[in-house]
Amino acid sequence: MAPALCFLPIMSTHLYLQLNPEALIASHLTPEAFGTYLAVGTRQHSSGQAVFFEIDVNLQSETLPLKDIVTRCVPHRDGTPRKSTYLAIYRALERIPVSAIGKLYLATHDGRVLGLAPTTAPRGADRCFHLYQEFCPVSPRVVSTLDPSEFCAILTDPTQPVSVPTIAFAELSLGALATDLDSTDTGNLPYSDLAHLRDCLRELQAKPGKPTKVAVRNVRDDLLYRTIQGGLYVGAGRELKYYPMPSLSDLESTHHDWWRSAQTA
Repeated sequence: MAPALCFLPIMSTHLYLQLNPEALIASHLTPEAFGTYLAVGTRQHSSGQAVFFEIDVNLQSETLPLKDIVTRCVPHRDGTPRKSTYLAIYRALERIPVSAIGKLYLATHDGRVLGLAPTTAPRGADRCFHLYQEFCPVSPRVVSTLDPSEFCAILTDPTQPVSVPTIAFAELSLGALATDLDSTDTGNLPYSDLAHLRDCLRELQAKPGKPTKVAVRNVRDDLLYRTIQGGLYVGAGRELKYYPMPSLSDLESTHHDWWRSAQTA
């Protein structure tokens, strides 16, 4: 008698770019379920905050192993979905066109997931100084006199002494320090060394030809989502996508569970 055929269910495959740490991953999980999986984990998986993009699953690339996704990202023998199939863990972001990068997802430590849709980055800003947290491919915290569009352009300019092909970053709040370095009203800024941060800003003020300065060389702690000023960005050159954070009223109403979780970290 011929052996019985085992038909596995057909499942939609998603493509995700995790930023912390950098990894291109194929998965059968929806973005919300994938974010929860990354954050909460399993017995075999580490857990913690997760930040990731959804990537166009139809992306074509000669430098990324995308052709064998169908044969590698398959359901388990018992029919359960494949949670993660790692495709690249090194220099993945720079090999993905900005145009192929979709929604951004922020997962809290307990698995609450907020999705942000991209839009055109605003031009200019009403702040003298900015604080940026880079995520990928490097992770310093940087003060700058440049607005996000200018910051992305100069950081990804190959003619500069130091540059990266593509950058993902967030702007963080400086409170009153964004316009007044002498202000003593720092509110509840949660940064560990405000005196050092202020000194870095003063150096920019004293050197008009110096547009950026590294304040923290390598940030290893999770991002406090409540410190995000405006939103997050990904770009290369003058091509920049902006992921605006919801307003405070929306966070407190529409995204109440996520916001409450984000404030406990």
